[in-house]
Amino acid sequence: MTERISIRFFDDLEVRAVWDETNSKWWFSVLDIVGALNAQYDYTKNRNYWKYL
Repeated sequence: MTERISIRFFDDLEVRAVWDETNSKWWFSVLDIVGALNAQYDYTKNRNYWKYL
């Protein structure tokens, strides 16, 4: 399995992504997406989001 790690940007916030060449799919970090959608810059607060969910 060949993977490529990449950083994508959504509203000027970094979103970590990995390209899975075998399945031709992008995999994104859920914590980074939650942070981008909530405009939350603190990674620790993004992690706490899952505790309260």
